[in-house]
Amino acid sequence: MDLPKSLGLKSLKQLRRAWVEVEEGALSRITGKVRPALPPEDLHLIRRQMDECLSEVGGAASARARAARLGGVYLDLNSSGRENFLKLLAQEYGVKDDTLRQCAREWLELDARLSSADTRALLEAQARLRRTLISPRVSLLTQFNDLPEGVKFLADMRAQLLKIQGDDIHLRAFDREFRDLLASWFDVGFLKLRRITWDAPAALLETLAEHEAVHAIRSWQDIKHRLAASDRRCFAFIHPQMPNDPLIFVWVALTDGISERIDDLLAVDHRELDPDKADTAVFYSISATQPGLDGVGFGSFLIKRVVDRLNRDHKQLKHFATLSPIPGFQRWIKERLDQASDHGQVHPRVQKALQTLRDAGALERMFSDRSWLRDHAALEQARQPLTILAAHYLLREKRGNGARDRVANFHLSNGASVERVNFPGDVSRAGQQRSAGLMVNYRYRLKEIESNHESYHDGGTISQSRIISSLLKTRNSS
Repeated sequence: MDLPKSLGLKSLKQLRRAWVEVEEGALSRITGKVRPALPPEDLHLIRRQMDECLSEVGGAASARARAARLGGVYLDLNSSGRENFLKLLAQEYGVKDDTLRQCAREWLELDARLSSADTRALLEAQARLRRTLISPRVSLLTQFNDLPEGVKFLADMRAQLLKIQGDDIHLRAFDREFRDLLASWFDVGFLKLRRITWDAPAALLETLAEHEAVHAIRSWQDIKHRLAASDRRCFAFIHPQMPNDPLIFVWVALTDGISERIDDLLAVDHRELDPDKADTAVFYSISATQPGLDGVGFGSFLIKRVVDRLNRDHKQLKHFATLSPIPGFQRWIKERLDQASDHGQVHPRVQKALQTLRDAGALERMFSDRSWLRDHAALEQARQPLTILAAHYLLREKRGNGARDRVANFHLSNGASVERVNFPGDVSRAGQQRSAGLMVNYRYRLKEIESNHESYHDGGTISQSRIISSLLKTRNSS
């Protein structure tokens, strides 16, 4: 029999898809197996497993088995299924409001009529209140920690949560709890500082290459240079449960003087320096590997621990500095150009420097025209206004009390000072796109780290060299 013309190929595909969904739904109800997308009809199966994990029935072995089974279900879900899994936790497994109100009421009533005889009852009420504030979902996540690779599983789960949370208040509340839980497990006291060398497992080297966030690793020769050269170092924080997955790592060059250009550090054919003759350690890139640990701050501790390690191993080192990008510079310049018609919103120093760059034809070229970085005359015209703009951006443009630029904020909050702006410091395409080739040295002076940190944290005061201060006092620029 011929099919009606109205039932074309597309309609047949839709019909087949509908039949498959009916078939899978029936199979799911019969077998109890959750489908990869975790549709609403299958949520009761997940609820049942979650409730079993929270029931505390049986001993530790039973609890471990239930957690492993639920974790296996999560791993078998596709992206949509994992999103639905996390939404279920966010919406239905938070702190129970009624129970919280009751516990708070009991504590308030006891506190109002407190006498020495009621002290024990009051402390017991406090304990009940604390237990109530631990949500069922946090108790559930804690069970995964005891499984093999459980910490890695949870870090990956939070990475998925960060992707989907958006402005959803339930997901964001869940994420705050998740972050605090991970922070307690990834306390810096539990982390081991490890030097990564060229003879490390290939999988670990691939992890470094994959997660390098500042200066891309393009070949095995490149990574070998960074790890095997006598004047190069790489250090990482390692968690005991993730021995082959560095959480965060930093590249270091041992040099004679503070480097101004990144090419001098990345060139694979550079003339190696005897480490015992180096007077400076330059940190030229720091990268995290676990998106799920975003907000769990241990990057600052890595820098300080590495400084201590290098100071111990190479007592002749006098200077500890970075050669850092300025990732927010391009966006800030474009914002200032958009405000150019309203001079009241733009600092006179910025107006003058932008006008100088405009007159030199640099504004149209400096972020994208590759030939501009080879035009020595053009670079000389742009040098002073660009370095003035960079100094102003780093020291005067704030987000709250902190520096607007995220890299600047990171190093300044760790106790560094702004030492020098370098132009051109990074002539790569990425370096040009983000900051017209500018780079900055942040300096870590061992005796000033704590005081700089306190001043920055308390009032946003930024420690700076005389070179930087002079840029902001240049005649007609203030």
